[in-house]
Amino acid sequence: MTPDVAGWAPSACTLPTADRPLRVAEFDALFSEAVRATRDPARLRLELAFSPGNAARAADLAARETGCCSFFTFTLTIADGRLTLDVTVPPEHADVLDALGRR
Repeated sequence: MTPDVAGWAPSACTLPTADRPLRVAEFDALFSEAVRATRDPARLRLELAFSPGNAARAADLAARETGCCSFFTFTLTIADGRLTLDVTVPPEHADVLDALGRR
């Protein structure tokens, strides 16, 4: 799947084109305001600043994203004072995950 102009939404995405810039902006805001570190080359693991608000934002955004791009798997983990969001995709969408990670 080839990503669109926004850089990472594949052609299989069912989110209306007009809504895509808004979704990208939501991911950018979460990433710039809450992500503290990333690690693990097999998947995108985002360490978020620990807060109930960031957990809610990440959960809401992940739920809405899987509504239009069902190939994403998001796992939000809250444990030991840490908040992580793991994102995985099937191998054929690895380019989408890489592009999301670059955001």
